[in-house]
Amino acid sequence: MSVLVVGSVAYDTVVTSAGSREDALGGSATFFSVSCSFFTQVGLVAVVGDDFRKEDVQLLKTRGIDTSGLDQTEGKTFRWSGVYDTEDVNTRTTLDTQLNVFSGFSPKLTIKQRKTPYVFLANIDPDLQMSVLKQVEDKPKLLALDTMNYWISGKNRSLRRVVQEIDVLFIDEAEVRELANEVNLVQAARKIMDSGPSVVVVKRGDHGLLLFHNNSTFVAPAFPLERVIDPTGAGDSFAGGFLGYLASSNDLSPESFRRAAVLGSVMGSFAVESFSLDRLMSVTHSEIEGRFREFSQLSQFMPLDDDETLPWRSYT
Repeated sequence: MSVLVVGSVAYDTVVTSAGSREDALGGSATFFSVSCSFFTQVGLVAVVGDDFRKEDVQLLKTRGIDTSGLDQTEGKTFRWSGVYDTEDVNTRTTLDTQLNVFSGFSPKLTIKQRKTPYVFLANIDPDLQMSVLKQVEDKPKLLALDTMNYWISGKNRSLRRVVQEIDVLFIDEAEVRELANEVNLVQAARKIMDSGPSVVVVKRGDHGLLLFHNNSTFVAPAFPLERVIDPTGAGDSFAGGFLGYLASSNDLSPESFRRAAVLGSVMGSFAVESFSLDRLMSVTHSEIEGRFREFSQLSQFMPLDDDETLPWRSYT
């Protein structure tokens, strides 16, 4: 089944320990769409300026992404630049943010888009996220949302209102503590679930993830990589794989959510192996499936038989 994403399409200037890239294609909706497109049809709703490169539109179309919701208007495309810490890839410093045409972004869904069964509200202003929800005619089969500390501190009330309406929340571990006002990750996730979402996915960067679904908890490691080139877009690529799997299988069972989490981690692991979308655009189906299979070996061990115990030491 199809997925709709509403978010940003941007040009990023990034500096990491591996090098730098200027005006690279980025944005939350971009990474999500490309990742998701491996598994199901995806429609993109975003705004860009008249400086947006034709080859970048074509790049999205080569992935079978519906770009009819990509509004090109007079002005400059949203731009972001930042530097990643050389010692900790999870830490970055924003150098410059130019909203440009994105400052006037007001998503208007078509009749077809309003009926999309799977909807992802990427990391944008929670008031915009709510405006999209109000346009959806029938409740989608699954509503998912991503957010960040900027909105948690700056638009807390608006964010809490929209979180009450969704099914899945993607959030990192510092942010889940801040949003719930709880130090303990488990307590924080449960507190947020009490307010609305049935699923909370806590992203922990190179430490993996925690998936809270109803009364169960699932832990998955990050895929061990020898080298990370650019972490930009990893979280949105994760969400794209996650939603792409669920929409493709059309299965919302606990087991399916766990598979979706692992596949999301796989897609995120490929995204960080290059600047921009380079690796996601070159990765093959066999590589994705191979890494998905490798994931099952990361934490696999021989469980205890029913009549077996651990080899306890005797103190007598």
